[in-house]
Amino acid sequence: MKKGTHIKVQHIVWSDASDDELLFLKQLGLKYVYAYFKDEHCNYNDMMRFQERLSSYGLSITDAGNLSIYKCPSIHLGLPDRDECIDRYIEFTRNLGKLGIRVGYMSWDPDKIFTSRYAVGKYSRGCVTRIVDEKDIPKTVNLFGRVYTEEDIWDNCAYFLKRVLPELEKADVRLAFHPNDPPIPSINGVHNLLWRSQEYRRLFELAENSPYIGMKLCTGCWLETGAQFGNLLQDLREFVSQGKVFVVHFRNVSGTLPYFEETMIEDGYTDLRPVMEELVKLDYTGTVSIDHPLSFVPSCGGEKSGVAYMLGYLKSMLSSAQKEVNGPMEKNKANQ
Repeated sequence: MKKGTHIKVQHIVWSDASDDELLFLKQLGLKYVYAYFKDEHCNYNDMMRFQERLSSYGLSITDAGNLSIYKCPSIHLGLPDRDECIDRYIEFTRNLGKLGIRVGYMSWDPDKIFTSRYAVGKYSRGCVTRIVDEKDIPKTVNLFGRVYTEEDIWDNCAYFLKRVLPELEKADVRLAFHPNDPPIPSINGVHNLLWRSQEYRRLFELAENSPYIGMKLCTGCWLETGAQFGNLLQDLREFVSQGKVFVVHFRNVSGTLPYFEETMIEDGYTDLRPVMEELVKLDYTGTVSIDHPLSFVPSCGGEKSGVAYMLGYLKSMLSSAQKEVNGPMEKNKANQ
């Protein structure tokens, strides 16, 4: 039996996407997208209409989120309005379930991801890319009025899970946690939740190994701190085998902190082809995406050119890995 044939290549789409943007995704040969619903589009009727609109372009939503509820300081820090915010999260999750969208998100970054700047870098081939320099990471300890310890953050996560897990089960929606980015112990006096692979093990234990709690495995986050985060291939084997990987982000970087630039998939310090091959060998059935596209020359398509180039590369990686793992005879049979 062929392996890796159910891996879905996807790309982001916003709920206010134009017809041209949807046609662009169709022209790239995509069948799957992950949707970011803007605040004003999080009601069931708008979500349903957007899903129907995507369907007219041959696109299906595999997973979805809303930035203001899955990157929510009130939830992460346990602020006075967190129950109201969790209520919004639960309502959004219920809508996902009604629409048959089986994966939602959480990213425990109360101050969003940190970026030094977006600029042309040394390793970006003249493209504009995300750059992180550790010396720029703010050391302010009172950005949110106090220091939040490791215990504080995990207590808040436990509170969130206690409220949300029963609703995930009822809606039949799984929750994918993204790592902190950059994955360092703390930023601005707030301890990070998921800055090493061992923290994922702690998360899954906290959730009593519920099949509804898993991860977005972002290769970029693993690579940004290298061995400190974990062993990418070993962790991938462990978590995919356990059914904990719902989404895989393919992102490469020029090196580990104290400085890195996001690069083309093939240009970073790690060869990501073995990652794709491992996903095929493990018969992974989730989604893969390019995460952060680099931006080409504006007059030649800008970020859209970066999307097309990097998605084409990702699709070729998948095709090559399937051939490598399944062998030429399997491919010939598939073509008969």
